[in-house]
Amino acid sequence: MTNDQSDQTFSPSRRGLLGVAAAAGAASLAPGVLLGTAPTTAAHAEASEPALSQSADASTSSTPAKLPSLVPGYLSFGPDEAGFVEVMLNVMCPADALTPGGVDCGLAAFIDRQLAGSFGKGARLYMRGPWREGKPELGYQLPLTPEQFFKAGLAAADAACHKRNGKGFSELDGTDADRFLHEIADGKITDERVPLASWFNGLVYPLFEQACFADPIYGGNVDKVFWKAIGYPGLPAVHSQDMTDFRGKPFPGAADPKSIADFA
Repeated sequence: MTNDQSDQTFSPSRRGLLGVAAAAGAASLAPGVLLGTAPTTAAHAEASEPALSQSADASTSSTPAKLPSLVPGYLSFGPDEAGFVEVMLNVMCPADALTPGGVDCGLAAFIDRQLAGSFGKGARLYMRGPWREGKPELGYQLPLTPEQFFKAGLAAADAACHKRNGKGFSELDGTDADRFLHEIADGKITDERVPLASWFNGLVYPLFEQACFADPIYGGNVDKVFWKAIGYPGLPAVHSQDMTDFRGKPFPGAADPKSIADFA
């Protein structure tokens, strides 16, 4: 699944997200480079093949749903970065009766693998400069790979959180963390070097959406939990006759969606 860095804002509604989507040190948060300078960090090893998703029935009780545990380990995130990302994703995707929290749904694993792979390394980006200021409609204009930009944003956001709250983002409770993310998305929290609103709305949030709805072989959407939540039947993706036959009716195939792994 390719990454679309569209300019979207963080929606406070979990169910609203489902409706809309249906229709750089390894162990530190310190950024490896500053914006406006040429990238100098060394490339990490390419991502290994993603593990296939494990199957489990989502709970329909009032208690939070549970899914099989993912294979541990990150390819791009260091410990502090992982702590920030895991708290952020559990705030953006809180556990409820339909799905577990974001980390258990594989969202952190998906984003980590995207950043460790060719997308994160900027394989399709022109990275030789010079970088002149461009118009917003020209798209991504920074002299950083997406992985470097993501990590620089984490460091800047955590520094801003320390300054504002006296503690790091991973130490905030859910309410304060949610408020902090909204303030970043709304441009109320800024950094002199990193455009935090663009970082969140143009990189973090699109990756979050993709992590929810991508095929499970890429690490997220464990057990097709989000496909089941919105009634998406998975592959094959062409259902022209089904759209006619089941218009306005429940589609039986949505109860057991198929991923790429099911056709391997």
